[in-house]
Amino acid sequence: MEQYEPEPLSPVQLAAMRRSLRNGRASLARRSLLRASAGGALAVGGLGALSACGIPAAGKTQGGVSADDRSAKEKTINFSNWTEYMDVDESEKHHPTLDAFTKRTGITVKYTEDINDNAEFFGKIKPQLAAGQDTGRDLIVLTDWLAGRLINLGWVQKLDPANLPHAYTNLSQQFRNPDWDPGRAYSYPWQGISTVIAYNKKALDGVEVKSVSDMLDNPKLKGRIGFLTEMRDSVGMTLLDMGKDPSNFTDDDYDAAIARLQKAVDKGQIRRFTGNDYTSDITSGNFAACIAWAGDVVQLKADSPDVDFIIPDSGYITSTDNMLIPNKARHKTNAERLMDYYYEPEPAAELAAYINYVCPVDGVKPYLEKLDKDAANNPLIIPDQAMAAKSHAFRLLSSKEETAYEEKFAKLTGA
Repeated sequence: MEQYEPEPLSPVQLAAMRRSLRNGRASLARRSLLRASAGGALAVGGLGALSACGIPAAGKTQGGVSADDRSAKEKTINFSNWTEYMDVDESEKHHPTLDAFTKRTGITVKYTEDINDNAEFFGKIKPQLAAGQDTGRDLIVLTDWLAGRLINLGWVQKLDPANLPHAYTNLSQQFRNPDWDPGRAYSYPWQGISTVIAYNKKALDGVEVKSVSDMLDNPKLKGRIGFLTEMRDSVGMTLLDMGKDPSNFTDDDYDAAIARLQKAVDKGQIRRFTGNDYTSDITSGNFAACIAWAGDVVQLKADSPDVDFIIPDSGYITSTDNMLIPNKARHKTNAERLMDYYYEPEPAAELAAYINYVCPVDGVKPYLEKLDKDAANNPLIIPDQAMAAKSHAFRLLSSKEETAYEEKFAKLTGA
């Protein structure tokens, strides 16, 4: 694998990450906005960690560097994940699926919810990885763009397919071949995150919304439309509406999408760009329709009869949070066994029933039906074949593209 030292993040990239910290997906617990408190507080010093993302590498390591794998002798795993991204029992002290894994294998999982934001967590682990040191973690969960960054840096280990038979067999087709990890050599999805159109039936008052064009062009919706402060989601959905492929677009395509959104801003069609706070606007009717994240919509629908969603014919944007094994992890085989365990349909169903994100495991629906029929029949959790076919990923950006694109998007949103 090609090795390189990480390029310092530009001021524009740092600003984009700060927006994510303030009000993007990162600002809230994964389970639900409605259960989060005060915007999902970050650890003190989170923004300082962003600046640390650009520190010079302390040393170079080769890709897939392992320690002496102690899995056979030490029946343990150190697992770092996002907050409220795991099933819990009624006492909220135990994780049933993890307990079942330990009972079956004898492997104890030290489970830590210490990931609040991708960039902040990167700041924590980067000095150790750059120096070729153990992070103290055997398994971590990161969103696709950062997962790709660590893979390109050579800071995560290549997976052993022999330890991942269920994962290899049951991974949903739509997640099998991301451009940042072709063939899933270094990662497997923990959960998928879909971007859709949410709407308030009462606020629409008979106005039809089936596409991004309907949102941007219908004068009856002027000042009642919301888009997201996350560039990949808002621009990606706009590119799809324009007939462009978010996984294969040009600078001109991007500029055309920005111009389309700018026109809507200039005429007052878009009320504002938001993070997760769109949930209050869509439930109150301030937004008649908005670009939204499926994990929130599942919860909003449960609490408000007026809120629903549509998948445009042009498609929708999907990203993933992914399991990876850092370099020098001491329990690689144990970590791979846990990864594979969550690709068995039964534990995958238990996890899906609790967290309500897109389950990346084929064959899970019959098991989920026994736990929660509504969840099993919800395409935002178990996409049917037609919905999966409409899924599109935003392509991997170079550092130069990231800076240029975020700068243009920041001007559009007024950030």
